[in-house]
Amino acid sequence: MSGHSKWSTIKRKKAAEDAKRGKIFTRLAREIAIAAREGGGDPETNFSLRLVVDKAKAANMPKENIERAIKRGTGELEGGEELVEVMYEGYAPNGVALLIQVLTDNKNRTVADIRRVLTRQGGSMADAGAVLWQFERKGYIAVEPDGVDTEVIFDVAVEAGADDVVFGDYMVEVYADPEHFQGVRQALQDAGIECETAELSMIPKAMMQLDEKATLQVMGIIDALEDLDDTQQVYSNLDISDDVMQRYEVAA
Repeated sequence: MSGHSKWSTIKRKKAAEDAKRGKIFTRLAREIAIAAREGGGDPETNFSLRLVVDKAKAANMPKENIERAIKRGTGELEGGEELVEVMYEGYAPNGVALLIQVLTDNKNRTVADIRRVLTRQGGSMADAGAVLWQFERKGYIAVEPDGVDTEVIFDVAVEAGADDVVFGDYMVEVYADPEHFQGVRQALQDAGIECETAELSMIPKAMMQLDEKATLQVMGIIDALEDLDDTQQVYSNLDISDDVMQRYEVAA
């Protein structure tokens, strides 16, 4: 399992925990509203909206909540925060790179919260561009084979424009440039191949490996950042060893 799929596994577990508290619905509603505001309220013509609506449905977000968030984004409903999307950059201990994607109605409050978390745990904020160059925006699709011929997954994905397919013990990961992402996702669906995860993501160009203690420390910082109300995603170039991943799964 690659570093990115381990992070995806962790995020799915966190999403399940957040769903119990209703927290994930708040985050998804914000994300839906932003996507609708920027590209319109029709998921058939707004691919970014379709992605987050699919994510919301997978999290069992009620249909009326989804529709209300879309209408808030398009201006059909008044009220709610005036949100802006911001990507902050930072470092965890040992130079691990962090990108913190937020939706906020108060950038001063948000950056203060992020700075506090990083400072308390040995990290720091970074200047704009200092970390971003270490990542590239990619379409990311994870498929659990479940009896599907992996060669079929490879052939369908590559023919549709994927530029990398990584085979792991439990997951097939497909990477595509953003302009090809929709076509690759649709081709897999048309072939009857279910996508466990399909999202536009910031993929690290190189992963950083640390010992177990340091890895767990960085994971703790990422957890604290993701617990902030304004945080949507935290991207990192931290590689997680199989041993640490097993410890996480046992503790989760």
